[in-house]
Amino acid sequence: SSLLLMSGVVVTVGLCRRLARRRLRSRPRLFAFLVEMFSTFQICACTNELSLLGDVEPKPHTALTLTYGFTVLHCLTLAGSTCNPCGTLQPMWGGGTSLRMGGLKIAAQFVAAVLARVFMHFIWSLEMAEPHFGALSQGCSSPMQTTEMQAFCIELLFSVVFQLAVLRAESVNPKYRVHLIALLITMLVYAGGNLTGAIFNPALAFSLHADCFYDKFLSYSLVYWIAPSLGKFLILYVF
Repeated sequence: SSLLLMSGVVVTVGLCRRLARRRLRSRPRLFAFLVEMFSTFQICACTNELSLLGDVEPKPHTALTLTYGFTVLHCLTLAGSTCNPCGTLQPMWGGGTSLRMGGLKIAAQFVAAVLARVFMHFIWSLEMAEPHFGALSQGCSSPMQTTEMQAFCIELLFSVVFQLAVLRAESVNPKYRVHLIALLITMLVYAGGNLTGAIFNPALAFSLHADCFYDKFLSYSLVYWIAPSLGKFLILYVF
């Protein structure tokens, strides 16, 4: 049921992106906003569902396999979208995207994060699959299982490694690039998933753990918003 749900989200988002591409080419700002929102919605919704499958046996093989598989699927179906506020900073820094357009895309990403959370909570309330039972009663299921400073350093390091790999992979054949990126993300999740969740995406972090941001806004914004953004700026400054 979870796989069918995530597959349905991917198909629906694909149809919405195609419709927007056909109907809104003459309105570039609205087109950019909607395409970025649809794409980020797909990643956030699927990752919310994947977060419930972390305890499926055998652990952690099932969760890591699904992480790799859906990362490849996202890379193949969401070409042209960043789905990450940190990724949007790069063209803004280089002058390839205006401040207004970049801000519009970041707004779309956070709107999608909220919509994905609301949508998945509605789906979970229907309790169509076993992992959904009790999912809404968890509240702040904190991914931060270490000190705040260590969590900050981990998310900063993972952001630097990921952004650097993305830059270096631009010269790789696209059919190999998606697997390299998916493998890297899977390795980072394996290395730090039990400590911070290995998210390094501010919009995704908010979609997954909004309750934790409400309870401990300063510490969570430091770890899951400022750390990955700082990692991106370090990469842009150095390279």
